[in-house]
Amino acid sequence: MPIVLDAMGSDRYPDPEIEGAITAALELGEEIILVGNEEIVRPKLEKANTRNAPVRLVHAPDVLEMTDKPVEGARKKPRNSMAVGMELIKSGEASAFVTAGNTGGANFIALRTLGRIRGVSRPPLTAVFPTRKGFCVVCDIGANVDCRPEFLVEFAVMGSIYAQKMLGIERPRVGLLSNGEEASKGNQLVHDTYPLLEKTRLNFIGNVEGKEIFQGDVDVVVTDGFVGNVMLKSVEAVSKLLIDMLTEQIKSSPITMLGGLLAKPAFRKLKKMMAPDEVGAAPLLGIDGLVFVGHGRSNARAIYSALKLAHQAVQKDLLGALRDAIQQELSSTPPTE
Repeated sequence: MPIVLDAMGSDRYPDPEIEGAITAALELGEEIILVGNEEIVRPKLEKANTRNAPVRLVHAPDVLEMTDKPVEGARKKPRNSMAVGMELIKSGEASAFVTAGNTGGANFIALRTLGRIRGVSRPPLTAVFPTRKGFCVVCDIGANVDCRPEFLVEFAVMGSIYAQKMLGIERPRVGLLSNGEEASKGNQLVHDTYPLLEKTRLNFIGNVEGKEIFQGDVDVVVTDGFVGNVMLKSVEAVSKLLIDMLTEQIKSSPITMLGGLLAKPAFRKLKKMMAPDEVGAAPLLGIDGLVFVGHGRSNARAIYSALKLAHQAVQKDLLGALRDAIQQELSSTPPTE
């Protein structure tokens, strides 16, 4: 079934979207539906070398810009590309939605159009961090700044399912992000969440610090969206800083340049592992539909990666697994309005 791509999402729309859609359609063998303003997208799509890729355009006259306030913008621009695209998911015409646009807008429109999986209070934006031993799923990275303990339990359940289905981890180790490993550490939210996680059927290993994440000692980490977003942006900044500083040092003398050439395969592998372009997008887990949100700076490679991720989620029935897990673990907790 087709995957919908918001053609008006990235900072340089629609160029990265068009290029990424063509590549994904050819390599994945799946139709990609570009949703955007036809006057802007159609001329560029016709000029592109589509190589007969199964890419088609659906018109959406409005654009929800990054500078728009999510709720106000979505209401003033009801036929924006996100709204039109998610309506295709709701009607059953497509299987997943991908955007590199306004995150708050995507969250609001997804909730309004597709709703939540029954039993979910707050859908978390979810990231996958590279570690020494593989990858770690982190929920939430920004969708919910203020959280209650039961929200974090839901994040843990959904993050665990994501690790199982998308990373192939049979029984993911779930940790609660805190400022110490002891159960007594953390703020009030952490203190109140800890005993709730102990009562679940999850493989809960207790509190974890940042070092456990990057050493690969935990597979799923839960936290509120404020802390998660600060951590995400800090990690991105430090990763770029280290790569930039290492590059500068290598270029500082002929000897280090020679060493750099010898180590080039290792550096290339490291850079690829840390590059956000290889991940592409973060899923909004808990939405009753597959919705993926990428960075506004996404290039064509990142768009392709996001579409590939969405395709994998469809193939592995991520949405069905999330629905089943929520009903099994959280059916006794009513959604919070």
